Amino acid sequence: MNITYSTTIKPTAQQVISLYESAGLNRPTKDEARIQKMYDNSNLFVTAWDGDLLVGVARSLTDFCYCCYLSDLAIREEYKKAGIGKKLVNLTREAITEESMLLLLSAPLAMEYYPKIGMTEVKNGFIIPRNQ
Repeated sequence: MNITYSTTIKPTAQQVISLYESAGLNRPTKDEARIQKMYDNSNLFVTAWDGDLLVGVARSLTDFCYCCYLSDLAIREEYKKAGIGKKLVNLTREAITEESMLLLLSAPLAMEYYPKIGMTEVKNGFIIPRNQ
């Protein structure tokens, strides 16, 4: 497996949808325009590729100097447990530098994963959930 990583290649909405569905990530994959808008309005994405196949992505919103919200971390099912997620998080961290914090909201099934890659659980957050 020869995985390459990029911070400059923005995947297409179809590539993202295929990845999210394989990864089991709960996103609006039936709404291609919304997925496209999600990526058009994000300012940092780190991608993992096996040739032309998108196998992982970390999509973030950041100011690159104080805070970064890692909105999506997804790995194609057959590529999980190969260190790709950890590498995507580390590359995101490199891009935002150490003066910025990195925050994410975890899916319930992934709560045990993040401490394994060096992230600390926080309990001081609040949310107004989306309606759709």
